[in-house]
Amino acid sequence: MTPGSSASSGRSGRAPGERAVLGTVALAGALVPLNSTMIAVALPRLVGDVHTSLRAAAWLVTAYLIAMASLQPVAGTLGDRLGRRPLVLGGLVWFAAASLGAALANGLEMLLVFRLQQAVAGALLVPNGVALIRQTVPPERLGASLGTVGAMFSLGAGAGPPLGGLLLDAAGWRAIFLVNLPLAAVALGLGRRAVPRTARLAPGGGFDRAGAMLLSATLGAGAWALNGSGLSGRAAAALGALAVVLLVALVRVELRRPDPVLQPRLFVRGAFGPAAAGVALSNLAMYVTLLALPVLLARRAGFDGAAVGLALAALSLASLVVTPVGGRLADRAGPRAPAVAGLTLLAAALAPLALWPATIGGGAITLCLAAAGAGLGLASSSLQAAAMAAVAPAAAGVAAGVYSTSRYAGSIAGTALLAGPLAPGVHGTAGFGTLFAVLVAAAAASAAVAALLPRRLAPGLSAAAGTA
Repeated sequence: MTPGSSASSGRSGRAPGERAVLGTVALAGALVPLNSTMIAVALPRLVGDVHTSLRAAAWLVTAYLIAMASLQPVAGTLGDRLGRRPLVLGGLVWFAAASLGAALANGLEMLLVFRLQQAVAGALLVPNGVALIRQTVPPERLGASLGTVGAMFSLGAGAGPPLGGLLLDAAGWRAIFLVNLPLAAVALGLGRRAVPRTARLAPGGGFDRAGAMLLSATLGAGAWALNGSGLSGRAAAALGALAVVLLVALVRVELRRPDPVLQPRLFVRGAFGPAAAGVALSNLAMYVTLLALPVLLARRAGFDGAAVGLALAALSLASLVVTPVGGRLADRAGPRAPAVAGLTLLAAALAPLALWPATIGGGAITLCLAAAGAGLGLASSSLQAAAMAAVAPAAAGVAAGVYSTSRYAGSIAGTALLAGPLAPGVHGTAGFGTLFAVLVAAAAASAAVAALLPRRLAPGLSAAAGTA
């Protein structure tokens, strides 16, 4: 199926092949955020079982995020050159094998190895899945399609902590890896029939090893500097300075290459830069909320695991319902209005947690999280549609990878801040007000940059779609 043929069919409904592609991408992509957040609730139990410290075990989260962020542009570039089918199907097999290895690991070192393999496989899935949608869906339905898939991504992220808690209580921490096997098997079975075989979309060239290594080093140094794990204040400052130097070197190296892995020029191409900044800031707010709220509620009387799970489920359910609506609004009214409205709602919804973290009731928390999920749902597909509309289909893979790296950069920064300078007190609710105030500021900043998005999707999108 080609974008041109889809667009020329004249039918308002989705063709069966298009629906199957959306289903495959949704299932495959949801595995990645699910495994990003599901492990968080298992860390305390895992520390005792593998005889390590919580700070050391936290690298199972941070290393996963860094690997995902640094490898997705690489994977997107490979998809542009080799086609999407082998990378999507191969990524599913790889993810299942890595999950099985993690479930059988007998120590932190082995678990970290397989956790990184999960990240490598996930990096193949996300950008190539999004690029596959960009290629196969006609432009008048791009926002709605990305909204449908984005709803599943949000569901995966939001369902991670409550699902992880249930599996942890029922069968131990190894179950959080084993649950991936049936999910990957279903996605693989659907994908073998749905994902089309395509010719190479972009000419091959030399692989940008320097760019890939510099990107990983920059993200790693920045995360470690913000985290401060095992560092004095002076050492953390020096590491932060090193991250800045590495970033400058990365940009200079990538600007000289004809086919860079990061594509810095994307950030000055129309809507792509504001969309990438918006998703980074909003994801920081969302991701830290998912990780910090269970800790806050565990320190307050009257909140058991079921209550925490219900509150977090409100966020994911609201996002699941509203994200497709946000995509359709982006198609009809343009990406700016739904993105700004959604991110403003996100900031407002988190404000009560910043003002009254120690006293706000369970019902109010659930309402706040539902509103936050609705805000994210309105904004997420608009941001992604604007970013993907800024590039031609032949470059959709690398663009999707860089956009996703921006999303994970927000998660990495948030995780490092949560473990470092914004870490709440060891006991009680001290520090949570400041933490959520920073998240409100991040969400408000994301709304401000979303105001720079175009009122309408690029008018050249339809023509670009037909040139693939």
